[in-house]
Amino acid sequence: SLMALVLLRVDARLVHGQVVIGWGRPLAARFIVLVDNGVRASTWEQDLYRMAVPEGVEIIFASTAEATASLAGWAADPRAGILLTGDLTTMAALHDAEPVVAHRINLGGIHHRADRAERLRYLYLDDADTAILKRLATDGAAITAQDLPTSPPVPLADFL
Repeated sequence: SLMALVLLRVDARLVHGQVVIGWGRPLAARFIVLVDNGVRASTWEQDLYRMAVPEGVEIIFASTAEATASLAGWAADPRAGILLTGDLTTMAALHDAEPVVAHRINLGGIHHRADRAERLRYLYLDDADTAILKRLATDGAAITAQDLPTSPPVPLADFL
């Protein structure tokens, strides 16, 4: 089944307590895929993220290119997994490569920057982000914003 990746999340903070505990525990995630070209090239950043992951949970670091090639395999993994990207561009590339696997996309945290407008308390988007989200939705992706599993998911139409 294509349900092994139980959460595909865009979160600028990547792996942090909220993801590992807040999402990982209720979803019983046994592996976390962190898709980020910068982290993939940095062993010390990988070590930091590895420390944030509890015992018994595997963490996989992948570049965007590696991730697009591996998505189907992760989706077929019998374990539940979480896939994280730090930005929408990366997630869009994964959706374009494997639209069935990268179908349900969770927006969990995009930080404030001068060129971004606040859409939700934890979601700041610029024009490029908005264009990506509209295109993904047109392509059939199911996009919701939800910072914590205890918060109700916010449909795209409510913040775009």
